[in-house]
Amino acid sequence: MAAEHYDIAVIGGGPAGTAAAIRAARAGLRVIVFEKGKHGRDKVCGDGLTPRAIGALNELEIPLDDAHRIKGLRMIAGNRVRELDWPTTDRFPNYGAVWPRRRLDTALMDAAEAAGAEMVYETVALPVLDGDRVTGVEAGEGSTRRTIAADLTIVATGAPGAVAKMLGADRVPNETFGLAIRTYAETPRHDSQHLEALLSLKGDDGKAVPGYGWMFPAGDGTVNIGCGALSTMKGFKKLNLNTMLENYRKQVMDDWELGPNLERPRAWRLPMSTQKRHGAGWVAVGDAAGLVNPMNGEGIDYGLESGMLAVDLFIENPGTAPARYDEMVGEKFDAFLRTGRRFSFLIGHPWILKPGLAMSVSTESIAKITLAVMGNLVDNTTPGVAGKVMWMADKGLGLVDPILRKTRAAA
Repeated sequence: MAAEHYDIAVIGGGPAGTAAAIRAARAGLRVIVFEKGKHGRDKVCGDGLTPRAIGALNELEIPLDDAHRIKGLRMIAGNRVRELDWPTTDRFPNYGAVWPRRRLDTALMDAAEAAGAEMVYETVALPVLDGDRVTGVEAGEGSTRRTIAADLTIVATGAPGAVAKMLGADRVPNETFGLAIRTYAETPRHDSQHLEALLSLKGDDGKAVPGYGWMFPAGDGTVNIGCGALSTMKGFKKLNLNTMLENYRKQVMDDWELGPNLERPRAWRLPMSTQKRHGAGWVAVGDAAGLVNPMNGEGIDYGLESGMLAVDLFIENPGTAPARYDEMVGEKFDAFLRTGRRFSFLIGHPWILKPGLAMSVSTESIAKITLAVMGNLVDNTTPGVAGKVMWMADKGLGLVDPILRKTRAAA
C-alpha cells in the first residue's frame, strides 16, 4: 500500500496533540491526528486550568465561554488556610478555569478540524521506523489500515505505552511518578471562584501522604473531587486510592454540602519523566515528554505549550526541529521539573513532610511562592522571589539528591 504524505502526523488527540495540529494547520501544513478514543471522549483528569494554560488557550484562540472562571487557590495545611488570587503579571492572565476534559478536549479537536487538520478517531497509530528514524505512522487495521509518511511525527500519547516502548521513551525507572483518582459530586458551591487544595492529605492509615486533595468547582452544579499521591512515600504500592478518596470526601463533605458521587471514581497514572523526548523524525510533547509538575500533577499547560513549540520549530527548520525542540524544552522547564522530582524524594519522609507542609502556607509571602509553584507559573524566565527561590532550591537539592535517593522511603 502506497504511503500518503503529510507534513506532520500526530499520535494522540489530547490538548498537546491538538495544540500542535491547530498550529500546523493554521500555518498551511498538511497534518493528520490519530486519536484512539471517540470524538468527545472523556479523559480522567482534575479538570483545572492554570493561568498558564489559559494563556496558551488564548494564543490558540480557543473560546472559553464553556469554562468556569477561577480567580485563585485556597490552600489548606493542617489548621491553616490561605486563600490567594492568581497574581497579575505581564506573562499570564490573572485567572484560571475549570473545564471538564470531555468539553475542553472536544473544543480543541473541533478547532483543529476547523483549521484544516484531518482528525481520525477510534484508531490506534504506531510509528514507522527506518532504523532509528521515524518516517511516519501506520494506523488502523484491515480495510481501514493506512500508512502515513510524515516529515515529523509528534507523539502526544499521554502516559507511556506501546509508542513509548518502540521509541525508547519510557519513564525513567527510578524517578518519581504519581497516581491520582477523581469523581464528581453535586454541590451548592459549584460556582466558587477558588480552587481548593488540601496539602495535609492523609492515607488510610492516618499518616501524612506526599500529595494533596482537591475540590475544583466546575460551575455546572458539580465539583471535581480527587486526590493524588507521589511514589516516594513509604507504602506507596499498598496505597488504596479509593479509600484515600473516601476519607478525603468525609473531610470536605459538610463544608461543601456534597451530594452522592455522580460516577465511579476513576484513577490514572501521572508520568513525570521520560528517557527520551526526541529522535530523528519525531518529538514527544506533553505527558509523553514527562512534562508534568511533580508538585501538583498538572500538565495541560505544558502540553499546549510544547505542542505549539514543536510545530513552530518545524516551520522554522524541519531538519533541526527535533533537536532544537529538546534543547528549548530543556532550557524552559527542566530545572523546575527536576527540582520538583527531587523535592518529592525529600517529602517522601514523613518527618520532613509535616513541617514542610506547615511552612508552605506559614506566611503570606511563602504562600505566594507555593501558589506560583502550584499554578505552574515558574520556569527559567520567572522573575522575582519565586524564581530566585526555585533557582536556589534546584542548586541546593542537587547537592543532597544522591542522599535523598539512597535514603528514600521504602515503597
